[in-house]
Amino acid sequence: MIRQLPGACLRALLVVVMVATPSLLLPGATDISEITILAALVAGAFVLSEYAAPAPNLLEFRSAPPYNRIRFAILLAMLTLIAVAFSGGGGGSVLQRLVLAVGLLLGGATDFVLSPIWLILRLMPTEATPVQAQTVRAAAGLAYLVGLVGLSVFAIAIRVLGWPARGDALNIWINLPTCDPNARGDVVARLRRAGAVNISLGILAPYLMPPLALLGARAFGLSMLRSDLLLVWVMSLWAFLPVCLFLRGIALRRLALTIALRRRRRAEVDADPGFLPA
Repeated sequence: MIRQLPGACLRALLVVVMVATPSLLLPGATDISEITILAALVAGAFVLSEYAAPAPNLLEFRSAPPYNRIRFAILLAMLTLIAVAFSGGGGGSVLQRLVLAVGLLLGGATDFVLSPIWLILRLMPTEATPVQAQTVRAAAGLAYLVGLVGLSVFAIAIRVLGWPARGDALNIWINLPTCDPNARGDVVARLRRAGAVNISLGILAPYLMPPLALLGARAFGLSMLRSDLLLVWVMSLWAFLPVCLFLRGIALRRLALTIALRRRRRAEVDADPGFLPA
């Protein structure tokens, strides 16, 4: 545990910085600084406890990089780009205008009938102005861009690095602490089934989350149109959670394939009478 502590502290610090980034970039976000500090400390404490412990309790694929690193980079990039796009106030920098223009371009390209962005815009309150609609469209476009890039990077890592790169050294049950090893059924079939479920949920989540978020916002009297900081977090989480489901589904099916191939090689070795152990 002591050997893992420096790395755990570094990861916790990075998570704290990530949570605080939108508040640091957006003007006028200091009114809820206490909430931001509390959320950053809670997130950092969770990461510290998971990475400092001999075995994780909830965090999956702790010893199978770059899975969690890609997830962290995706959320950090979403929060940073959307916050930069809305940091201009009355007149922004060249970078701010460029990021906002890219978001508007991507948001407009993906705003077609029955798309997730189309659904979000249709669920906006009737008193929303065209400028606010453009703001939401730009945030959605940036979030989509980062999510697609992150999924592509993970797909490339699987092909190029042969993820999980540690092969036979990967402990399935340590990297999947929430999975019951004593459950009935073949582990390969269970992993494939769980992977398919996660991918299906990743497809449905962008459509299911906006109505649920709208109901919650009405219950608590919140509106993301009144706060740029809340808009940054809502749009980032709206795109990040489906991406996480996709990543988990791909990872579980990849693990199932790895176990199946390992079993096949072992069966071929056992069936070869000329094989001599080293």
